Amino acid sequence: MRYVYMANLETDPDGGMLVTFADVPEAVTHGETLSEALSNAREALGLALRGIVQEGRTTPVPLAVDGVAVAVDAEEAIKLAVIEAFREAGISKRELARRLNKSENEARRILDPDHPSKLSQLQDAMQALGKTIVISVLEAA
Repeated sequence: MRYVYMANLETDPDGGMLVTFADVPEAVTHGETLSEALSNAREALGLALRGIVQEGRTTPVPLAVDGVAVAVDAEEAIKLAVIEAFREAGISKRELARRLNKSENEARRILDPDHPSKLSQLQDAMQALGKTIVISVLEAA
């Protein structure tokens, strides 16, 4: 699971730069400078992807090849990956809680995209789902 999408940057006639994502049309933002636009793009992308999973939809597959690569924050990417792995597993929240030896409320919080979770909790959840978190560091664009 990768949460890196290509951003389209255009000069905004009202000033600054407009940022959109072909693969995530819900993510639209703006910045006065390139740096601000890219920072805002990372935040807008994360918010859009969280909204998508909250609606029960699967995050879009990154298909676009043109533009500037923008990755969501690492913590957000891991949270999204756990939620998607949980859905792929086809188990209940109660079953995840059982596998984690935690209450169902704790499992619900782990699966809530807006609730902050500790990395150790997310790693445990991924392991309970038969997956491993691997972090890649790429050159910045």
